[in-house]
Amino acid sequence: MDGLRTRGTGEAERLLEERTADVQRVKAEYDNYRKRVRRDRMAVREIAVGNVLTALLPVVDAVDRACAHEPLTPGLRDVRDTLRTQLGSLGLQAFGERGEPFDPACHEAVVHRAAPGAEGLVCAEVLRPGYRVGDRLLRPARVVVAGPS
Repeated sequence: MDGLRTRGTGEAERLLEERTADVQRVKAEYDNYRKRVRRDRMAVREIAVGNVLTALLPVVDAVDRACAHEPLTPGLRDVRDTLRTQLGSLGLQAFGERGEPFDPACHEAVVHRAAPGAEGLVCAEVLRPGYRVGDRLLRPARVVVAGPS
């Protein structure tokens, strides 16, 4: 009788270990699934925000042109500031400054001017700012480049 009980206990322990391993494996698969879904949702959100911001860039350009060529009224200033604040909260970053090194990955050179004695290419003038969200380039900056001929 003792031999039977020992064999039954050993079988039960083996089954318990198998089921415990199965549960641990299913839990690990579920945790990986949740992480993958969270990562996919974030990627979809980033793409959607980038698409909306890209569609709004002509509006930003129009407001900037209006501010440059019209008297800056309180209403126009409020529209400009609110637009910049809201787009900035979504992660929109403008770039393209006079004097920064030219980078063909994020600058679009429209004109090249020879600059005697220059060591490298620099943005001499920014014709249209560029925009990015995080690491994603939405639009390159259009620049006039100065540097060695």
